[in-house]
Amino acid sequence: MAEQYISQSSWVKLALRKFAKSKVSLISFSIILFFVFIATFAQFIANNQPLLHIDSAGHYNFPFLKDFFRPSSSEVLIEKVYNYLAIFIVVNSLLLLLLKICKITKYKIFGIVIISITSLLLIIPFFTVKNSFKIVDWQKVAEKETVVFAPIPYAPSQIVAEPYQKPNAKHWFGSDQIGRDVLSRMIYGARVSLAVGFFATTIALIIGTMVGIFAGYYGGTIDIFVMRIVEIIICFPTFLLLLILMVMFLDKGFNQSILIVICVIGFTGWTGLSRLVRGETLKVRHMTYIKSCEASGLHPWRIMLFHILPNVTAPILIAFTFGVAGAILAESGLSFLGFGVQPPTSSWGELLKQALAEPFTYWHMTLFPGLALFTVVCAFNFIGEGLRLVLNPRESS
Repeated sequence: MAEQYISQSSWVKLALRKFAKSKVSLISFSIILFFVFIATFAQFIANNQPLLHIDSAGHYNFPFLKDFFRPSSSEVLIEKVYNYLAIFIVVNSLLLLLLKICKITKYKIFGIVIISITSLLLIIPFFTVKNSFKIVDWQKVAEKETVVFAPIPYAPSQIVAEPYQKPNAKHWFGSDQIGRDVLSRMIYGARVSLAVGFFATTIALIIGTMVGIFAGYYGGTIDIFVMRIVEIIICFPTFLLLLILMVMFLDKGFNQSILIVICVIGFTGWTGLSRLVRGETLKVRHMTYIKSCEASGLHPWRIMLFHILPNVTAPILIAFTFGVAGAILAESGLSFLGFGVQPPTSSWGELLKQALAEPFTYWHMTLFPGLALFTVVCAFNFIGEGLRLVLNPRESS
């Protein structure tokens, strides 16, 4: 076991070194980390509620926390997931630092237990904090008392300027068709794009991997039957199928449009991956170690899960990065056509749609969301290319 662990550890280090040699892949990975950071900590970057308020009596309070734990957005679940991730990172980072200072990190089990309990306790405020309907003009309050705002003191749904205002010192990316700050909406739009990209691709990955391994391992009639179903699904125009399903769900009155987009893209995007995994499984299926597992009497599901799956993960990881880019493009296309994430939730595709009538006149509505979308999609594709060179021995040799 020790030799096997060392071998796996060495392989991971070697793969990371190979990946680090590609400057394009490293820059792309840094870009994705930047956008993930922006999306995760959006409440601390763009918010009309002060981060800190100190009244005349010297009392401290944090007005943004009520919206943080109980978002007023129509997409409550996604907002809570990102906010929980933000507070999870901050609290556990401080906790790990404290454990290191106190030299308790050598007791790994103790540290894991503390972090696990803390992580569970952080969920409680998201269910117990109540909505606050009290409206406060914090700009007036700031004239008399100490108020600390976020770097961008505008909420994504707040009207703060004239419609289609060009970029200026107050609104760096200008304003949209009803006077909302474009930069604030782009920051929260990053939440939508990344959530759809990661979650939808994860759903597609799980389904495609299960179907591909199942068909490739059993082969014969089962393989033929499963692959014919996959080919029938592939025959449908994917984007048209997305439009039809989105219209059906929206007509039923579903409010969580992001969840609909994630499920629709996830449950329609697994076919290509299933064929890829099936091909890799067919290669592994007749190898000696698989025959040894079968001769030992191991259950087929155990063989597929613990012996075949680890040996077909390389193409799955590569396909995942390309799949995220495709899901982001699909969501933006749906939102651009009005069938994706519904207003007032911000989305890069929805921002591009607002400039459709006069794209050159409203150039700021075309340039900034389009540039963000182009950058993220290219970054994921370059990361996928880097992983392909690292994980595919034939390509990397």
